[in-house]
Amino acid sequence: MAVINKLAINQFRNLNNQYIEPGNNTNLFVADNAQGKTNLIEAIYYLGHNRSFKTKTIKELINLDCNNFQLNAQVDAYRVKLEKSRKTTNIDINQQRLKNTSELIKILPMQIITPDKGFVVNGTPKNKRSYLDWGVFHVKPEFLTYFKNYNKALKNINNLLVNQKNQELDFWFLEIAKIATQITQSRVEYVDQLKSTNSESILKSLSKTFKLVETFDYQFKSGWPKEVDSLDTDSVYQYLLKSKVFLLKTKYLNYGPHKASIDFSLNSKQECFLSRGEQKTLSIVFWLTQVFMLVKSGVNPIVLIDDLSSELDPSKIKTILSYLNTLNVQTFVTDIGSNLSIIADDNTAIFSINNGVISTQ
Repeated sequence: MAVINKLAINQFRNLNNQYIEPGNNTNLFVADNAQGKTNLIEAIYYLGHNRSFKTKTIKELINLDCNNFQLNAQVDAYRVKLEKSRKTTNIDINQQRLKNTSELIKILPMQIITPDKGFVVNGTPKNKRSYLDWGVFHVKPEFLTYFKNYNKALKNINNLLVNQKNQELDFWFLEIAKIATQITQSRVEYVDQLKSTNSESILKSLSKTFKLVETFDYQFKSGWPKEVDSLDTDSVYQYLLKSKVFLLKTKYLNYGPHKASIDFSLNSKQECFLSRGEQKTLSIVFWLTQVFMLVKSGVNPIVLIDDLSSELDPSKIKTILSYLNTLNVQTFVTDIGSNLSIIADDNTAIFSINNGVISTQ
């Protein structure tokens, strides 16, 4: 079980020299707008992913008049330190330098839902893939290797297409066909596991608040045209060979796992025709299903929920947090405090944030 026991944040946005000892269950951070609630969630997310969910620009994250930011945490038996400047990144686990981020993600598995990120129903294909692949990685760690190899092959193919180098394409078509099949197989197996999980106790636990979810369905789209068997290497390879002339004209590979997505539906109605409320409800069910399945698999992720009241009514808030408590996962929640009586219970650690200063209530 992943638990942050101690957390220190230095020079990250408006959070400077802040130290907290979170509880093992729900940790509620109450503040008015523009005080640092989202910055806290972003800092924790950054610690687990070595990237932000809000920006790719590092200078936006570093406190004004500073050269770097530093995040330190005690996570179970691990001491995690991440230091980032405008030019360099240093990540240490128990004082040992990491060469890549995959070990960090294993130690700090995180699932997040925010007003800007997390509502995958009717979301962008990129956001859908991101949520899906996060789960696949934690169930099947070798998936990250597949993904890196695929991106390398895709880059090579696109370079060859741009430069009209026809001779080497066949080799890379076969390479990417092999890797694409591995990625698609991993995703299909994971979605099948999700659907199996979706039919179990999670819906019964949530049924009083999340009505109509029993007809909730989702279908994985591989990113290949319908005539391609995405689980068969030869079928993918033959399609690429057949499409060579077209691809040389377009100068990029416009099909494959990098174009995969998920189609959601409710009562056989496509996601784009659902109300915003229905889209949010189904996104939460999908999100909680992933958390539940990973807990069953022995991966207890840390859950991040930003600006709870802006997206959910009180009954949904209470249902979600109660359910997460039954799963025994550590949760970090931010709120303006309007639902304090609903959120807080004996297992809740409450903090306040005032102009970047975090204090215990």
